[in-house]
Amino acid sequence: MFHFIHRYSALCTIALFVLLLPLNAWPHNVDENTRAFIHNNTGVQFIPFLYIGAKHMVTGYDHLLFLVGVLFFLQKNRDVLLYVSMFTLGHSLTLLFGVIGNIQANAYLIDAIIGLSVVYKGFDNLGGFKHTIGFTPNPKTAVLIFGLFHGFGLATKLQEFQLQNEGLITNLIAFNIGVELGQCSALVFILLLINYWRKHTSYVEFATKTNGLLMSAGFMLIGFQLTGYFSN
Repeated sequence: MFHFIHRYSALCTIALFVLLLPLNAWPHNVDENTRAFIHNNTGVQFIPFLYIGAKHMVTGYDHLLFLVGVLFFLQKNRDVLLYVSMFTLGHSLTLLFGVIGNIQANAYLIDAIIGLSVVYKGFDNLGGFKHTIGFTPNPKTAVLIFGLFHGFGLATKLQEFQLQNEGLITNLIAFNIGVELGQCSALVFILLLINYWRKHTSYVEFATKTNGLLMSAGFMLIGFQLTGYFSN
């Protein structure tokens, strides 16, 4: 009995984490206090925006699910650093230039694409592309491209608050640094969990079920965002 519980506890935790989230806690939701602060903010507020960025990343389930998929089969530290850097480069560019350039896009559609990125990575990890089309698309390029959409998702949310021009660039840099700090904090937990499970004989089964769960969560995110798009 203990072995059974030990074997599936992490998987069940992830499943409940995804499936039982209330709708108001889904990706890019901003609580009322944060919303009020951003809306009324004037001038440079480096530390508050740093905190908001970190908080947003830690509670950004779509970003975290994608990172789980990206890191799942990486074992070398240099590979982890490379892929995380590609993702960081992508979302930093579109976050900064999306807000500064006031590039408009429908937030629901962008977030649906972010959900697609989770499906894509789970499918890729399961060898889906190799079995269906005979080869696997370049994973580094995919991470960079989807990183651009993840950053654009953050940008569309910030654009809703019509940030003041005074101190805008500094606040955006602080927000982006906060996102990276939150991302690093989440990555430590993710890597510890994956590396722990990699030592057990149940890892292959765990990997298959977890990546299948990633795909399911991604489809749920897509459905949620498209429902919002067509109902608004």
